Amino acid sequence: MLRLFLLLVLSLSVTARAELVIEITEGIDDPIPVAFVPFQWQGSGALPLELADLIENNMERTGLFEGTPRGNMLSRPATGADVVFRDWRLIETEYLVIGRVIPNGGQLSVEYELFDVFGQASLLSERIPGTAEQLRDIGHFISDRVFEKLTGKRGIFSTKLAYITVERRSEKDQTYRLMYADADGARPIPIFQSDFPIMSPVWSPEGQRIAYVSYETGRPMIYIQELATGQKTLVADYPGQNTAPSFSPDGRRLVFSNSQSGNAEIYVKNLRSGNLAQITRSSAIDTEPRFSPDGDSILFTSTRAGNPHIYEYDVTTGQSTRMTFEGRYNSNPTYIPGDERIAFVHQYDRDYQIAVMTPNQTDLQVLTASGYDENPSPAPNGQMLVYATSNGGKGVLGITSIDGRVNVLVPSNAGDVREPAWSPFLN
Repeated sequence: MLRLFLLLVLSLSVTARAELVIEITEGIDDPIPVAFVPFQWQGSGALPLELADLIENNMERTGLFEGTPRGNMLSRPATGADVVFRDWRLIETEYLVIGRVIPNGGQLSVEYELFDVFGQASLLSERIPGTAEQLRDIGHFISDRVFEKLTGKRGIFSTKLAYITVERRSEKDQTYRLMYADADGARPIPIFQSDFPIMSPVWSPEGQRIAYVSYETGRPMIYIQELATGQKTLVADYPGQNTAPSFSPDGRRLVFSNSQSGNAEIYVKNLRSGNLAQITRSSAIDTEPRFSPDGDSILFTSTRAGNPHIYEYDVTTGQSTRMTFEGRYNSNPTYIPGDERIAFVHQYDRDYQIAVMTPNQTDLQVLTASGYDENPSPAPNGQMLVYATSNGGKGVLGITSIDGRVNVLVPSNAGDVREPAWSPFLN
């Protein structure tokens, strides 16, 4: 089977500058023009962070919006009273975002407003208190609010990405790291470091814990780590291999694959009681389980048809149904939030691509085309997928819209990256 832990190059000594660099490679043909006017700073010295740049970059990376060049702006209003709609109609800008940052002792407040230029109407206006250290979070929050107002979909700019990296000095001298960063790649933080492989990070539904597989004892075991405290708990050290964890929607159970019976089967562990239940029994390899958003079903990959294909286990009946028939290889299944389709890795000829499909197998759509794509993980609003791929011989992350029209590459400026996991909503 396709190896799901092609690992990456990143050292802790460059963590502070090892941000992911998001590069749009394909967007929609006619993005919506929006002007993001530099926010007025009413304090002394320079504004610690230019919020307009951050918000503009966030919106442009969706492929749906295009920022108005600053040189084309005929005016730079900071309040609604300063807006002259004619100035923006002349340069064919449809929406306008303005704001100001006001110091208040050791604190500050950010005021912003979103306008419909041709409708000459204010669509959104808010005041957000905070500190200089919170400006990036405030900028992501504003991006979320503007995106939701213009699209009707909740924004994902305040979410996080988890991923695996490896610094490879020689075949016997390697350092693996579990990282997480803002959704735009900024502020990367190492969660766990080991000289042995780390695999399969997955977020808990409340976004406060990450489960992953570590080989630090010489064989794969599953740990859960608290992000706030760094506390790490061993939750699956059963005989055989413990791999591919996934939380239930309520966060109380963990589904994973274990080979203690001689071949890989799917198990569910109650994290409170410690009770373990085996839910599949076959002579094939059953692995990569994922709970459905309602907890009533579990997707998994199995070789029971000969080659890897996707099956769905019904929690109520205990029955498993084959989901994929097209192609000779389908794996890494995941449910898409708010969407009836599932995402997975699909092999066509010799290429591995990210695809989506309806449950009745009538509508398979391939979203990517690099040839070695894996580990799809959906954004919590169901509009985007992050996945692992390669570019120029180096491991990078990719992001694609759920319709395949927008594609983005996410390399690291310090090395290779792999095995991404998109967090749930965190605010």
